Amino acid sequence: MAKALSGLRVVYLGDWVFYTGPQFIESPFEMIAKDCHLQFVGKPVTDALEAAGAKVQSFSNWEVYHFEPGQLEAILKKTDVLIISDVEARCFHLSPSFFNAEKHGKQLTVFPDRLRNITRWVERGNGLIFMGGWLGFSGHMEKGGWRRSPIANWLPFECLTGEDLMENSEGFKVDAVAKHPMLEGLAAKTVPPLLGYNEFIPRPNMEVLWRIAGTGHPLLGVSHHGKGRMVTYGSDPVPHWGNNLLMWKGYARFWQQMTAWAAGRKA
Repeated sequence: MAKALSGLRVVYLGDWVFYTGPQFIESPFEMIAKDCHLQFVGKPVTDALEAAGAKVQSFSNWEVYHFEPGQLEAILKKTDVLIISDVEARCFHLSPSFFNAEKHGKQLTVFPDRLRNITRWVERGNGLIFMGGWLGFSGHMEKGGWRRSPIANWLPFECLTGEDLMENSEGFKVDAVAKHPMLEGLAAKTVPPLLGYNEFIPRPNMEVLWRIAGTGHPLLGVSHHGKGRMVTYGSDPVPHWGNNLLMWKGYARFWQQMTAWAAGRKA
């Protein structure tokens, strides 16, 4: 895949984390956190894409929330593939400007829905990769919120009502159920145990490629939307569910070929 993604423009939303601590409790009144740092845990994915020639921008969940009206749309005009990984739907809904008390009753606080604009952008011929995590699909305590999102009926999957997390310390193996150019040279049986995934229900327009061994739940699927393409991956590409996945020999190739297919390029 060397330079197979040359010139491809990718935007990666999500998988940034703030860590605090260590924490010390010295009395009933004192709990002290020593230090904090910010980490982009999605870097193994972006490293793989950049190694194949892609140009990648990444944004955290809170940066997505703070995009000014029209800012995301302006970014998408210069993007070929959008990755949404572990981002709750409400990050796209409102803007901090809605809560500016000085504008209340004086200025109309509405703007075009970002999620609907993403669907139109895909249908015009671009690629979307949607991945899981505690804030993907329905997510932890349904905090992902995608079941109730404005584009719930457009998505190639149906989210469960309530929490959809499936976790197991023994891990989950993967079964291939269909062949696809995106998976050329990648054997499902070689994928290390996944520590978790989101359960979802594929709709008829999704071609399911991989399922979870034992449960039969879908894990990986592809779909077409107008002139565009979408990949749905129901687990996390990075820790914690992806702890073992990082050791897979096919790790870089998996994301490279997935992104190439989403962009309409030969995988």
